[in-house]
Amino acid sequence: MRERIGNFDAAITYALSLPVTELSTSYSKPAAKTAANRQGFLFIGHEPDPSFCLRLLVDILIETGPETFWQSPHYVGHAALLVRFDSPDPGPDPDRVCEAIAQAQEMAVNRKPRCPRKQ
Repeated sequence: MRERIGNFDAAITYALSLPVTELSTSYSKPAAKTAANRQGFLFIGHEPDPSFCLRLLVDILIETGPETFWQSPHYVGHAALLVRFDSPDPGPDPDRVCEAIAQAQEMAVNRKPRCPRKQ
């Protein structure tokens, strides 16, 4: 069993341990992206609740772990959810959070490459 993801540094450290992943930025804040196609999959949340954002399919995680996985109105309708740091959920199984990070990374690897930014 892994340690709980208690802060963004722990989340990003775990994400960077996955293959073909690199540290990047999103809206001038740290983010994890895939090296091959520059698709981001883990970001710092923009909500007052201390959370980080994952890009992945969300419904099952929110239904089965609402104390850990949630969406603010900003993310509703998007393939992204927020994950509370060190959730008080009777789980949350730290492995489940790490599995969600790995799933988000795998989905990002399989997306089309991003268009280069205009300089």
